[in-house]
This record gives sequence, structure tokens and C-alpha cells, in this order.
Amino acid sequence: MSGLLLAGCNQYQGPVEDTSDTPTSGTLSISVDETFAPILQSQVDTFQKLYPAARITASYKPEAEAMQDLMNNKVRVAVVTRQLNAQEQAEFQRLKIVPRIARLAVDGLAIVVHPSNADSLLTVAKLRDIFTGKLQQWPEVSGKKGLGEINVVFDTNYSSTTRFVQDSLTKGAPLTKRVFAAKSNPALLDYVATHPNAIGIIGVNWISDRDDASVQSFLKKVRIVGVSANPTPRSADDYLQPYQAYLALKTYPLRRDVYLVSREARAGLGTGFASFAAGNKGQLIVLKSGLVPATGQMRIIDTNKR
Repeated sequence: MSGLLLAGCNQYQGPVEDTSDTPTSGTLSISVDETFAPILQSQVDTFQKLYPAARITASYKPEAEAMQDLMNNKVRVAVVTRQLNAQEQAEFQRLKIVPRIARLAVDGLAIVVHPSNADSLLTVAKLRDIFTGKLQQWPEVSGKKGLGEINVVFDTNYSSTTRFVQDSLTKGAPLTKRVFAAKSNPALLDYVATHPNAIGIIGVNWISDRDDASVQSFLKKVRIVGVSANPTPRSADDYLQPYQAYLALKTYPLRRDVYLVSREARAGLGTGFASFAAGNKGQLIVLKSGLVPATGQMRIIDTNKR
């Protein structure tokens, strides 16, 4: 169960790029962190409806592979949850390429458990102990009996979710030995739904659009955990779920930015799609999806006030 980071990278098999394209026509291949498959597919579909002469092929894969595609010039655009590291910046400098980076959205990571799990409120500190294996039994979490050993499940090998947990939660400490990858985000939700002792972490994009039938189905299968940044919460109100408002207010603790990175040196279709996604129409799609737009203002209404 500890083979989370052992899988190799798949070779990208995309169409040959049309280097004579324009911002609204031609062909383009992009690699996308599969955590954002729902929202990016909406972006691609809408762009192609607006510009029928444009053909965009999106390949959804773990973040590490998406960045590898970009660096190996297999795609001109990648959608990921981090900016370029020093090695990647040096490589672009060597190639005399100035990459363009657009902030697309603010994303959240949701913690999901089986509906029968009574531990639906967890602090960041307890999550850290679960992911590092310091807490290995559910009774150790809150004293409640019945579920036994904790199984931790991620979406895929080399995913941005795994990297976030290791960078922001475990702070580089090794992950628990009772951890594995489910191979996809839907598979993760199915696993948690059928294993009462499991806990999973998933991009909120998969469960945030409450108007989507597949999201409604997912939410019937699992329970979303409330998370508190306070190690000693005073009440249930200190625990928050990854709702759009809490992401926008920066009160939900498991947040991250989403970036669109382009290596295109000219104003081609990659530039056109990036401008669309970061522009007004693309940001409205982000808003509808349940994530927080990178640009523009959100109106947050407190329904508790009279």
C-alpha cells in the first residue's frame, strides 16, 4: 500500500501542433492537472463554441507529467497548481523563452470520509498526524470506536494533491505506510464510499458544482470533513468545509492557486486560450464551478444575518 510514488510517466500522444495558428484558430494540445478536468473541459468546450476554427485537445494527467510535457515541448500550455521552479526557469532561460503565467483560480482540497464515519470534524494538526502515520487507528483520532485502522487514499501517483500534502501538511515528513493512489479522482470517491475506514483528499472541483449531476452523485456517497486551522477549536463553528465563500475569504485552511503556464513565444492559439480562461468569460466559468476566480470580485452574502 506504500507504492504511492513508484509509477512512471506515460508518454504523451497528442496531435501535431499547427504553428501557423492564431489566437482563435488552429490546433493546440494542452496538458492539465487532472484535478481540474471538470472545469478545464468546460473552458475548452466554451472556447471552441465561441471560436469554431479552434481545436484544443486537453490531456488530463498528474501534475508532474503535465509539467514534464510542457518542459519537453510536447505541449505549449499546462494547467498546474504551482509556478516554475528554479530548474525549470533556468531551462527556459537557456532556450531564450519567456514563459507566460496566468493565475486562473483559487482551489481548495476537500477531505472526504465514509458517511458512517463519525469523525467529520478534524484539525489541520490531526490531519498531519493521520497523513504521517502518527495516528493509525480511528479511535486514536477522537476516541470513537468501530472503524479500526486508517487507510489514506490519494487520487493518483505524482499528483498535485500528493505534493500539497507533503509540502504543506507533513512538511516533508514521510507519509504513512497505509497510503495508496486510487488512479483517478472518481475512483478515490468510489473507494471512500465503499471503505468505512478510509480518508481521502480530493480537489474541490470534483464536488463543488452542485448543479452537476455527477457532483450530486458523488456527494451522496461520501461525507465532507470540516477542517479547522486552530489546533484547539472552541466550537463546531471553527471547522469549515471548502465552500467557495471560505476559499474567497481565506478562512478554509487547505487552499492553493491554479496557474496556466504557456511557453508560446508568439500570439498563437495557446495565448488566445490563456487570455480567454483568465478573462471575463473564463472567470465566470470558474465562478460557476465553485472555485474562486483569480480576477474580478465576488459578492458574499451572510445568510445568517437578519
